Amino acid sequence: MFFESICSLWVHMVLDIRSARQVSRMRQRDLAAAAGISVHELMKLERGLVIPSEKLLCQISNCLGVDVDQIAVAQNKLFENPLIGEGYVTARPESIQTIPRRKSLDRTKRPVIDLFCGVGGLSYGFEMDEEFQVVAGVDLLSDRLQTFSSNHGAANAYGQDIHTLSTDVLENENPHPFVVVGGPPCQGFSSIRPFRNIERNDPRNSLAQEFCRIVHDLQPEWIVFENVVGLLTHDKGKTFQATMEAFEEIGYRTSAKVLNAAYYGLPQCRERLIIVGSRKGKPFKWTSPTHWCEHRSMAGRQEFVLKPLEGLFAQDLQSAVTIDEATHDLPQIRSGKHATTYRNDIEPTPYESFIRNGAQQLKMHEATTHSPRMLEIIKHAGDNIYALPEGMVKSGFSSCYSRLNGAEPSVTLTVNFVHPASNRCIHPHQDRALTPREGARLQGFLDTFEFFGTRSQIVKQIGNAVPPLLGRVIAKAILESD
Repeated sequence: MFFESICSLWVHMVLDIRSARQVSRMRQRDLAAAAGISVHELMKLERGLVIPSEKLLCQISNCLGVDVDQIAVAQNKLFENPLIGEGYVTARPESIQTIPRRKSLDRTKRPVIDLFCGVGGLSYGFEMDEEFQVVAGVDLLSDRLQTFSSNHGAANAYGQDIHTLSTDVLENENPHPFVVVGGPPCQGFSSIRPFRNIERNDPRNSLAQEFCRIVHDLQPEWIVFENVVGLLTHDKGKTFQATMEAFEEIGYRTSAKVLNAAYYGLPQCRERLIIVGSRKGKPFKWTSPTHWCEHRSMAGRQEFVLKPLEGLFAQDLQSAVTIDEATHDLPQIRSGKHATTYRNDIEPTPYESFIRNGAQQLKMHEATTHSPRMLEIIKHAGDNIYALPEGMVKSGFSSCYSRLNGAEPSVTLTVNFVHPASNRCIHPHQDRALTPREGARLQGFLDTFEFFGTRSQIVKQIGNAVPPLLGRVIAKAILESD
């Protein structure tokens, strides 16, 4: 009787599509299939990013067993205040915007265009080498674009869906690129099609294909495509092979490696798959690692993993930069507190001196305010969740609620590195999670790099970025290979 009463109550509630689906205990993919739409389309409907047609709304309401008029009212309310996401599937396209360059172009430098630029970590690394200048960036999210523009003064910043971006605009408003770099989000990789079938504004195009389209039109001398290591094994390697073939089809000789930023002086074991291509067919000379640490690659023993030399040759390598070496000049702070000055009672390490870049004021060194229960968990935290007393937490991955080791490089940062429940991000010596400044240090962002947006969005910007130091390594290697 109780269950029947609840069901009767649900019938009279005004439910949107997502709520009705959850009440019906139906999976997204099952509802999408029953309604004859893709999961991506359903995701947009459930977030209120689009208004469904009357026909589609009838189909969905029939599948869920709810009144079509009630669900229409709920969807209209949701559309007025949508649950906006941050990716190409769930972000509501904003009006096309362009933030013009503020500095004059230096025609003596090699132009770089950054697609899917985010805050521009990868291309910022190119500008660390004075041979390059970033002239344009493209991204969907306005706060990322503002951060990118602020730190790339000579670049036009284009805020729009890349599917609608005309290469004529990039070509007419910017110097011809020497390098096009970019890291498309992973959506759509599984459906990558041969380049010869690509048409501009085709909504079926994967984001990787949009990268190919723009490269094909602009014909830069070099391309740099970065992505997650998992692309190597996606769909039993077919996706990676299709991506490589797409680049070759548009005229680029390519080479791919998995690079660990810790092997090049970053205080973080962060791996990325890097594909470099030359239009003139020049072989790319990968830079050998300069640092060494123990690390098991996410790619296993695949040939693409670029590892440091071992044996007698290893003695010529430096030890990887540790968390302590990257952050010990930052003052101690407690949960919920912040600091605005550097420590003056210690000598900065070489990495800290480099990363400060002459900054006089300490910014973003503010700790998350943890609840009393979380503080108790943090006090007991160790290398993994199993270090906690039994029963202290009821669920979580092995890396949750875990403390970092200050004598080692950090593990890979996530977009939630200020919240211990999400990943291993508790400070090595203090009872709190990392601050945004500490996260930026571990990602290799100079202290003078400016971030814009809310605190939570800045944390995501930092966690999602490609380390600039990795970009600098690739930039130098392109110069040596050209």
